[in-house]
Amino acid sequence: MAEPRACLQCLRRSWLLAALGPYIEKIATGEVGSRSPELLRLSNLDLVEVAAPKVAEQMLARIAALSEQRLNQELELAGCWACCRHGELYPSSLRDAADAPWALIGRGSPKLLDGLEPFEAVTIVGARRATSYGREIARELGRELAAAGMTVVSGLAFGIDGCAHRGALDGGRTIAVLGCGPDVAYPASHRSLWRQVCERGLVISEFPPGAPPWRWTFPARNRIMAALAGMTVVVEAATRSGSLITTDLAADLGRDLGAVPGPVTSRASAGPNGLLAGGACVIRDAQDVLDAMLGPGNRPLARSGPDLDPRLQAVLEAVEAGGSSCDAVAAATELSGPAAAAALARLELLGSLTCSNMGIYSRTLVPSPGSGAL
Repeated sequence: MAEPRACLQCLRRSWLLAALGPYIEKIATGEVGSRSPELLRLSNLDLVEVAAPKVAEQMLARIAALSEQRLNQELELAGCWACCRHGELYPSSLRDAADAPWALIGRGSPKLLDGLEPFEAVTIVGARRATSYGREIARELGRELAAAGMTVVSGLAFGIDGCAHRGALDGGRTIAVLGCGPDVAYPASHRSLWRQVCERGLVISEFPPGAPPWRWTFPARNRIMAALAGMTVVVEAATRSGSLITTDLAADLGRDLGAVPGPVTSRASAGPNGLLAGGACVIRDAQDVLDAMLGPGNRPLARSGPDLDPRLQAVLEAVEAGGSSCDAVAAATELSGPAAAAALARLELLGSLTCSNMGIYSRTLVPSPGSGAL
């Protein structure tokens, strides 16, 4: 494996971006030429002149005074490492982008970047306020894609991002791309998930240790997420969701787009349904992703659901037919209330059903191969 190393020039760029954080926050807008990915295409001199002209000279002098020894010490103290566009570890997929980060600061296993190609990675994004449907789909997509050998990329945010990471941790590899320093657990309530990704996967950022997030750093990190993967999949997103920024950036790079269809009456499905109307790949499960990226049948999923006895199979079919409560299932299957409740609890333990706090049961994506002895 290539050694994670970054040259001094590229390391200084990361520290410069952190120093410019509050200045770029004031000028980064949705207007063409003022979006953060576009600003990050500028050289150090031009970026400082645009973002902080009054202190440009002082800021450039301060960054130029940073020694390689000091920067490497800061990385080591934070438990981080770095690679840059001049090194072998830097992903080839990022080299294609005009606004590619000069350096990547990582926390976790650098092996996940070693030789990573776009056809080996899938970015999963979506709404922070996801529905139970979206969360279940995202987690199962992450789990099955990781189990199939793909690297799942997301942003560690609430909702779809977090579910995709959790699923991937169950099945294999995942990379979290942050809009702050890689040693900063953001959001703070995802500290446990951040720690798991650091220990069993990889957290990366173009910002140095300790750098706080700004509004502009999220679309900035989205361009990295879009570039790393051969396909970006949107699970749920409103029409004006930030997740759609990632799809726009992916499309600009010629990457594939996928979307999970949802109810036309659901605000959370407006974004992916719009992408589907525009020609994005229909994503019903991980097999659709693999077929779209690698060709139909080139990497079939090895699915195995629990064998169910006739009673459990009947209860499962009742839920699939719309029986969402214990009473409805009991009426549809002619089971007693206690027997229906026991069967539903058993199916929940097997992963075939989920139950909300209101006692509403719904089907998961776990397949059931058919009846058999339990």
